[in-house]
Amino acid sequence: MFSHIMLGVNDMDMSKAFYDALFDVLGAKPGVIDPKGRCFYFNDGNIFILSKPINGEPACNGNGSTIGFKAQDQAQVDAWHAAGVANGGTSIEDAPGIREGGKAGDMYLAYLRDPAGNKICALHRIPAE
Repeated sequence: MFSHIMLGVNDMDMSKAFYDALFDVLGAKPGVIDPKGRCFYFNDGNIFILSKPINGEPACNGNGSTIGFKAQDQAQVDAWHAAGVANGGTSIEDAPGIREGGKAGDMYLAYLRDPAGNKICALHRIPAE
């Protein structure tokens, strides 16, 4: 469904360090900076990009927007959250933990704001018993 996800950043070095740490926990390699100064992450056919806005204005977060990253288990969600906080992210909403998902099933989630204020989460779907 998606070809890629791109987020605006204000400080590329800080944002790259933040996402390198998060994606390392999820098994991805560090980002690669292209000649235009954008940072690309490639993993399992997915592309995630960081870029300073091309209009020259400061990057800002989308109100009501969240980008979720799939985690293998609860421990990986916790490690992802810890790596984010240790690398300039801010823990938001409830502490990492189980959320009832109704028909979608229960999930183990953690939420962060990245250094540019974007809302992101790590999610592990808990198998139904």
